Amino acid sequence: MTALISPVRLASYRRDTTSVAEAVRLYEWNLRASASVLVITGLVEVVTRNALDRELVAWADRRPPRADWFDVVPLDRQGSGDLAKARHRATRAGRREEVHGRVVAELTFGFWRYLVESRYHASLWVPALHRAFACGPSDLRVRRAEVARRFQQLHFVRNRAAHHEPIHSRDLARDHRMALELLRWVSPHAGTWADEVSDLPAVIAARP
Repeated sequence: MTALISPVRLASYRRDTTSVAEAVRLYEWNLRASASVLVITGLVEVVTRNALDRELVAWADRRPPRADWFDVVPLDRQGSGDLAKARHRATRAGRREEVHGRVVAELTFGFWRYLVESRYHASLWVPALHRAFACGPSDLRVRRAEVARRFQQLHFVRNRAAHHEPIHSRDLARDHRMALELLRWVSPHAGTWADEVSDLPAVIAARP
């Protein structure tokens, strides 16, 4: 099993166990935990990107002349590049008509995460994006900071899980709690739905 998984990949599991057999069991648990993390963070990504997109559409509609927010949003160089790549993929390099929803689906979790960082506080958060998390803290600066902190943590653990990296030493219960809080700030119904769908607490409880 060491050869199959590789000594390097198994090393972090060996440090937390007393035998190869225990390390392999912990590795197997890490696989299950990663799958559960992808479920809850997938819900976070879909619900939050739709909420943020909704507010950006409304924001662009309030600005004359009316246009798709893709064409008027004041992004930095990285954000502009990410949006251009998403539009390129969504249209198959211009070979098909651009559809708004296809572009939104092509934008990465990281793109949405950075939209709530401090760099966009005045230009996007205050006039528009804070409404995507209407049930969050009342102070808009505190709300943005807390939303950004949760996005950061969930983006990190999602990427670890997606690339089969060790997450067995993380406080996954905290990650799960942050995910539910972020979803509840969008809609209490979203938080309730995710809580019913996610099996991460049960997986955490079964950790060897």
